[in-house]
Amino acid sequence: MKNDNHTVVAYFIFVGFSNLAELQKLLFVVFLLLHLVTLTTNATIMTIIRIDHTLHTPMYFFLCVLSFFETCYTLVIIPKMLVDLLTENKTISFLGCAVQMYFFLFLECSHSFLLGAMGYDCYVAICNPLHYTILMSKKACAQLVTACCFSGFLVAQVVTTLVFRLPFHLPSRLNHFFCDISPVLKLAFTRARLNYIIVFLLSLFVLMLPLLLILVSYIYILIAILHIPSIAGRHKAFSTCVAHLTVVVVHCGCASFIYMRPKSGYSSDQDTMISVMYTILTPLLSPMIYSLRNKEVKMALKRAIGRNIFPKKFTQ
Repeated sequence: MKNDNHTVVAYFIFVGFSNLAELQKLLFVVFLLLHLVTLTTNATIMTIIRIDHTLHTPMYFFLCVLSFFETCYTLVIIPKMLVDLLTENKTISFLGCAVQMYFFLFLECSHSFLLGAMGYDCYVAICNPLHYTILMSKKACAQLVTACCFSGFLVAQVVTTLVFRLPFHLPSRLNHFFCDISPVLKLAFTRARLNYIIVFLLSLFVLMLPLLLILVSYIYILIAILHIPSIAGRHKAFSTCVAHLTVVVVHCGCASFIYMRPKSGYSSDQDTMISVMYTILTPLLSPMIYSLRNKEVKMALKRAIGRNIFPKKFTQ
């Protein structure tokens, strides 16, 4: 479809890892294995939390939702990337690109807000334990997750609309392996400054609001821990927060590097490498960080394995 000054393209061409032509098959094997491990790990955690009644608590409910979000957003990106590593025709339709960006942003924004909700859960558990069951009831947890999803929906809707209402250059070579905001905006025929500003402010909102909530929560948590008389009590209270803090640092660090830099700071190669960690490694690390450091999850996993291997022993 043509206009006097520009052409609206029907598809984008991913550059992705094309400059590593001789390594693309090796990357396919590595990324496929990591993806399968990620899916298996997240599915295992969700299943264990679902079937083991000792894990039916707000913390593990949020962890189950977190694993679900991470599983879904890897499925939005990784399968297409794996196919592109083995084919010459690395294209995606204009509509397909918009859909991919929308679902990625929806899941990532919801994920970010959920980390804030998990920080609040830690705060209530340590600073207000007597009212924990009331403040973090099933209804309250469901409402928090719904609010996270609704916020992610709104942000994804606004950003995707702002990006894809612009006309785009030809050739439509997208210097990335999926339809992320910055690489797609670079192809726009007109540099709409207002669009960049709105996208930046929304990125700031999505990152800083949960981070601010987490920061305030952990200030109160630290004060409460310092008032615990025994060293063992302090260690137990702090150990419940370490996994959450680690995931927050990894998530916010990668997201800040990609979305919070000025336009002049963009480097396609750097973005690609950080995005690999953000979309492939982080969804793998998050459930492992939570499960490997958590005795309750490991015990639940042992019980689940035991029921399958020695069913008579566990039914007696």
